[in-house]
Amino acid sequence: MDMKELLEMVVKEGASDLHLTVGAPPMLRIDGELTPTSLPKLTSEESKRLVYSILNDSQKVEFEEELELDFSLSISGLSRFRVNVHMERGSVEVAFRIVGLEIKSLEELGLPPIVASLTRKPNGLVLVTGPTGVGKTTTLAAMADLINQERRCLIITIEDPIEYLLSHRKSIVKQREVHSDTKSFASALRHVLRQDPDVILVGEMRDLETISTALTAAETGHLVLSTLHTPDAPQTIDRIIDVFPPHQQQQTKIQLADCLQGIISQQLLPRADGKGRVVAVEILIGTPGVRNLIREHKTEQMPTMIQTGASFGMQSMDSCLKQLYLNGTITYEAAISKAKNPEELKRL
Repeated sequence: MDMKELLEMVVKEGASDLHLTVGAPPMLRIDGELTPTSLPKLTSEESKRLVYSILNDSQKVEFEEELELDFSLSISGLSRFRVNVHMERGSVEVAFRIVGLEIKSLEELGLPPIVASLTRKPNGLVLVTGPTGVGKTTTLAAMADLINQERRCLIITIEDPIEYLLSHRKSIVKQREVHSDTKSFASALRHVLRQDPDVILVGEMRDLETISTALTAAETGHLVLSTLHTPDAPQTIDRIIDVFPPHQQQQTKIQLADCLQGIISQQLLPRADGKGRVVAVEILIGTPGVRNLIREHKTEQMPTMIQTGASFGMQSMDSCLKQLYLNGTITYEAAISKAKNPEELKRL
């Protein structure tokens, strides 16, 4: 058994992830469920051998110093993978996420037309949110690829690590990887405005400095695309405001209200026919009413604003789940399990 054979199995089985853990056989995540392979349980020595077979010398040194390592791996003719190497009770273990060689369109991903409209905004902040493993990076890549096809501009991405590879089309695309091309998200963002970008893609808004600089970039005439690990639009706005110290929060509310173009909050659910998963999305658009709620920090009123904002392209998560169920795409149980208000969804 070698690493390439294992990764070929991931692609062949249609899995999204591969986990190598000592004391268990290699595990695949298929349609959101962890599935053991028929291979023998891994020993500590075997796990380290497999992991080190894909590391170059500098990666081995970095891992042994930091005990953590994130990078991307491309295997010609197979796929690209996001890789996280880590220690667990003294053993070297690894998690692979399949990225793929091709970037799917927004339509192929099942996202509503309003998402494409957000990519055509000349400036402002567009956020894709949701828990880990719901395809936020895939959505961002599809949005950047659409801009790349439609507009003559300079797109600069800051990622950790680079996942989808964007080639130059109408746009020039510069993809910078944290640790190899820049020290950090915050450091890259501090300097990016001197690189004449039109569109800035930030893999993740992780800390105060990154969020602050992203807001400034969005405010000064750039379109900024990024992600946050928040479940919905109101909590996304709260998270951004709360990361700042109290004396800066009022200014942040004004800044965010002025530059926010939209928030796409997504989840992945198993299809009713058992063939893969489907995305469900909540959409918030930066209308004058929404901007006013942000300035006054009345995020508790946003669900009502989303429900009544269909004419602007907004939709609630529950209305999306309802439609997916009525279309026969997902089961009733799946819809209820992801609903924000299960009782209301049952009534609908």
